[in-house]
Amino acid sequence: MNLSEIVRKLEVIAPPELAEEFDEGRIGLTLDLKNEVNRIAVALDPTEYTLNRAADIGADLLITHHTLLFHSINSISCKLATHLKIALDNNISLYAMHTNYDRAEGGVNDILAEKLGLKNIEKLDMGCIGEMDPVSKDVFINHVCRSLNTHVQYVGEKEMISKVMVFGGSGFKGPFLDIANSMEVDAYVSSELKHDVIRSFTDMLLVDATHYATENPAMQALATRLENDLGIDTEFIDHNPLIRTS
Repeated sequence: MNLSEIVRKLEVIAPPELAEEFDEGRIGLTLDLKNEVNRIAVALDPTEYTLNRAADIGADLLITHHTLLFHSINSISCKLATHLKIALDNNISLYAMHTNYDRAEGGVNDILAEKLGLKNIEKLDMGCIGEMDPVSKDVFINHVCRSLNTHVQYVGEKEMISKVMVFGGSGFKGPFLDIANSMEVDAYVSSELKHDVIRSFTDMLLVDATHYATENPAMQALATRLENDLGIDTEFIDHNPLIRTS
């Protein structure tokens, strides 16, 4: 299938106009080799491992959530050169779908809510809120760990959980926390929990389930969706940074 046909499909799944303003020029084809695509690789990040794996399986296109090129480039570092060399040597085009995929139907936040088994989902501008049968804090924490296959950090005084807000990626920020607070959620699942947030929002359970684990399920779901819809061999590449705890 021609690359342009696949791009049209990706833009239906996650329309570019859904993206935040800061993503302008950073999503879509970030490396366009105008190639025919017989195999697709999908991953959260365009790491050296991910690019090498895409090359190993003969992928013609690597689709990621985070882009390899985010800031304007005046010089190319050794690390960036290594990444680009792998892609160019192996004729792999790169496509990034970032905050547009966060907001999209069936995108990052919808899949996160689905993984946690939430019901009666209410979509927000970013993130979503859902319900579950009431459970204790400890049961909920274990549920998040099992559902997302991750360790977590958590803080908060709420002991019973039934109303939950989710935000894939870095969502512990003022505007989103204010929404969670105003909607009187019992628990907020996101990542990158900071000290000032811990001190300011004590009346809900804040669960940091890591950036990777809150966004990665959506990329795995995308790989399955593309293989089914396009009939092209598609491989999901899992490359968890594996933050260690002791």
